[in-house]
Amino acid sequence: MAQKPGKQYQSAAKQVEQRPYVLKDAVPLLQKIKFAKFDETVEVHLRLGVDPKHADQMVRGTVVMPNGLGKQKKVLVIASGDKQREAREAGADFVGGEDMVNKIQSEGWVDYDAVIATPDMMRSVGKLGKVLGPRGLMPNPKTGTVTVDVVKAINEIKAGKVEFRVDKTGIVHAPIGKISFTSDKLVENASALISAVVKAKPPAAKGKYVKSATLCSTMSPGLQIDVAEFSEKATA
Repeated sequence: MAQKPGKQYQSAAKQVEQRPYVLKDAVPLLQKIKFAKFDETVEVHLRLGVDPKHADQMVRGTVVMPNGLGKQKKVLVIASGDKQREAREAGADFVGGEDMVNKIQSEGWVDYDAVIATPDMMRSVGKLGKVLGPRGLMPNPKTGTVTVDVVKAINEIKAGKVEFRVDKTGIVHAPIGKISFTSDKLVENASALISAVVKAKPPAAKGKYVKSATLCSTMSPGLQIDVAEFSEKATA
């Protein structure tokens, strides 16, 4: 039996109209109805008109949040030789080679938020699929986490790079910052994410691409977002 929402949630939900809001109106309302005692994460959820079972309709990509995410990400770099030195100097939290691969394999160690690997290490890193894959941590050339330019990759992640990927139900979920951010910063971050997802529309996608968009924080009810302002593609 589903648990009944608490009084604070119900009170917040009453202030949300069942209609699409433009972002600049939705964000301040979300901040107004917050009731949690901690600094909640704000998220955007986009329901797309794609079938992820078909490879040519997969939607994935990255976007650097203009105002960061309000959380310092811990980065692991798996590299060899001089690339390890470069990674340390660029501020990577953990750096190593085969020793890191062995640690993850033997201990199931996942105390980091992102993994970057140099191409020459991918033969070893490939063994970590069962540990890193389900957590969305597996390095991938398409998202810039398999690269020889480890400095650039570290800087982007530390600056607030978000990787988005449509799930098996056709939805993209992504964080855009903290509820304590100014409204302008959250609007700018949300706009960057939605624009990136719209731009990533696969040619094979037919009909309406962005079917719906929702803005919410960790504990709040969701607000419907009008995405027509972002691109003609969003409603094509």
